[in-house]
Amino acid sequence: MSQPFYFEPMVENPMALDRLELSFRWGSYGLRVLRCHLTSFPAGMIIDFHQHSEYEIHYIPYGKGRVILDGVTHPLHEGMLYVTAPGVSHRQEADEREAMGELCLHVDIVKLDQDEAERGSMPVSEAWGEAWEIAEADACLRQLSELPHVPALDRQEAMKCFLVAYEAWRSNQLGQYTIIKQSIVQMLLRTVGAYKADQQGLNLPARDMKSYRYQLAIQFIEDNFRRPLTLEGVAERLQISSRQLQRIFKEQANISFSEYLEQVRLKHVCSELLQTSLTLDKIAESNGFASSNYLHYVFKKAHGVTPNQYRDQLLNHG
Repeated sequence: MSQPFYFEPMVENPMALDRLELSFRWGSYGLRVLRCHLTSFPAGMIIDFHQHSEYEIHYIPYGKGRVILDGVTHPLHEGMLYVTAPGVSHRQEADEREAMGELCLHVDIVKLDQDEAERGSMPVSEAWGEAWEIAEADACLRQLSELPHVPALDRQEAMKCFLVAYEAWRSNQLGQYTIIKQSIVQMLLRTVGAYKADQQGLNLPARDMKSYRYQLAIQFIEDNFRRPLTLEGVAERLQISSRQLQRIFKEQANISFSEYLEQVRLKHVCSELLQTSLTLDKIAESNGFASSNYLHYVFKKAHGVTPNQYRDQLLNHG
């Protein structure tokens, strides 16, 4: 029993994605999808020599045939792909006795200047990881331009991304544009990977784990200072030991965990003393202090005055 055709869902509307106006930014490039479809060459069909000013990537999902690139004839069969770069003349032929399918991605790739790259989006920012995307797009599209004009096996199953994009279009649900865009990018990455099976990825920036854990800890404290918090409890949330967390606070803030927590709580106590008429008991309770007496002691030690004196001085003499 023969296997069902993997791309059978696309047969119903093979040109569906061609009807979409698909233009998007990837890194510092603008990509405009001209064609993204499934087609079939009947047995013996010939598409005579032609060329494009954009990239066209051809994938063979079934059948066999030939392609002539740079004057050299190459056999084609199921599971192969080839790239025709701008200006590359090529001729396609289906086998004399067997039809040949083709999934075609025809895409215009334009390098954007800085103003165009930032128009309609946030400025390039390493803090948000955009530098990684720019570097990956640069590497992929540079390698795409350097690919040899010969067919290769679709080792990374780039053609499966056509069905992912098609199913996203057919679902007509929120997120379909993003899925289609990601599918196009994956086609490009996997196509390059078909020729460069041993290629290395980028050396992605590694986190300073101490700084990273410190930021997570202080954000957790800021979000939960009103609750009972302990060094051990916060360390457990970060999946490190309490000794590690204490050392991180000493190195990053030059104070202990408990001192930092106390500073955060006192900052909010000061705000409530000035902006509300709540009693000291209520303020202590809402800011994680065990009692108003303990808050009184901690506050005076930090500010040199009692909470009530602080409130009176600033409200009456501010």
